[in-house]
Amino acid sequence: MWQKLYQELSRHNFTVIAVALDEPEAARPWVEAASPTYPCLIDRDHHVAELYHIVNVPQATWIDEAGHIVRPPENAGSSDAFRYMDRTTGQMSPEQVEERVHMKSVYVEAIRDWVLKGKDSEHAFDKDAARAHLRLPDAGAARAHAHFRLAQHLKLKGNDDEAALHFAEASRLHPRSWNIFRQSATKAASGLAAGQDFWTRVDALGKEAYHLPIDMKGIRR
Repeated sequence: MWQKLYQELSRHNFTVIAVALDEPEAARPWVEAASPTYPCLIDRDHHVAELYHIVNVPQATWIDEAGHIVRPPENAGSSDAFRYMDRTTGQMSPEQVEERVHMKSVYVEAIRDWVLKGKDSEHAFDKDAARAHLRLPDAGAARAHAHFRLAQHLKLKGNDDEAALHFAEASRLHPRSWNIFRQSATKAASGLAAGQDFWTRVDALGKEAYHLPIDMKGIRR
C-alpha cells in the first residue's frame, strides 16, 4: 500500500518514512520482502513512539513541508475486524474483509487528497484542530518508556531475567501501548507477537477498541 502510494505521489513532494518499532533481526525480513524505495528505519528503543506517543501499528503522522503536524498520530486505516476472525484458520468473513478494505481505501484516499490539495484538503487539520486531536501521554507512560529503555539495555547485555521485569513494568504502566507489549511477548511461527498472550490481552479489551478510532470522514468512529 505505502510503496504504491509513494510511487504515485512522490512527484508531488510527498514521501513516506516507515519506522519499525522492533529488533533489527525481526524487522529486516519484512522490510526486505517489501522492497520499499522510501526510507525505512528500525527504532529498537522506541524513540519515535515516545516522542509522538505512538501506541500501536500501523499508526501514521502527517507532517507538511514546513514541519508542522497536520494530523497527529492515528490509526492508519486498520480495522478491528481481525478480532472476530476464525483464530484456528485465520479466515475472516466477507463482511470483515470488506471492512478492512474499506478502512484502508478511505485512509489512502484521504492522504492522496491532502497531498494534492494541501491545507485546502478536508482531511488537513489547522494548528488548533491538530492540537485538539493530540493524545498526550501521562506520567505513567513516561515512566513506562524509561523502564522500556532500561529493559532493552539489560537485554542487550544478556540480563534477560532483569530485562523481563522491566518490560513487564513498562507494560503495566502503559497498558495502552501495544508496541511495548509486543517487544517482549511470545512470538508466533510467523515472527509476529500473535500468540495466546496477545489474544488474551485483546479479549480483555471487551468493547474497547484495539485500533483507536480516528476523526476522518468516511470512517466509522
